[in-house]
Amino acid sequence: MTETRTDPGTTGAVAARDPATAGFVFNHTMLRIKDARASLDFYTRVLGFSLLRSTDFPEAAFSLYFLALVDDLSAMPADPEARQHWIAGLQGVLELTHNHGTEDQDGPVYHDGNSEPRGFGHICLSVPDLRATCARLEALGVPFQKRLEDGRMKHLAFIKDPDGYWIELIQPSPLV
Repeated sequence: MTETRTDPGTTGAVAARDPATAGFVFNHTMLRIKDARASLDFYTRVLGFSLLRSTDFPEAAFSLYFLALVDDLSAMPADPEARQHWIAGLQGVLELTHNHGTEDQDGPVYHDGNSEPRGFGHICLSVPDLRATCARLEALGVPFQKRLEDGRMKHLAFIKDPDGYWIELIQPSPLV
């Protein structure tokens, strides 16, 4: 296993953040989904995300769903414009894009990035108890790409969402 480098001498990395990027927030990543009902059920019921906002674009035949792991939804503004601004300031938002009609197509609709040609790989969730989380997901019938006991890396697992996208599950190590 190669040691992860976090020093500023890493090839291509600058030693200090440019002050012009102060205030930048990595807000969200977008996944295209085949079936909005199945994906929303998976991300909310199975993984605990909250649906923060949804927008339909009937003239363009698609819908957007913004989800995040938010412990206190009382902080979310009721006003739609204020809510949109609040969501834009969050980190780790998941945008699901549903192109209308894809749910009626047979088989996979989108490339998961992990078959040839490879591209997008996965998203990752940190969980407080990895073994308990994996046991719960197993009981719920969630498909695994890699279980804890598989392979050499016993400290992580990979599950698949309804579209076959991989989700890595890790547990932060306790500080010593």
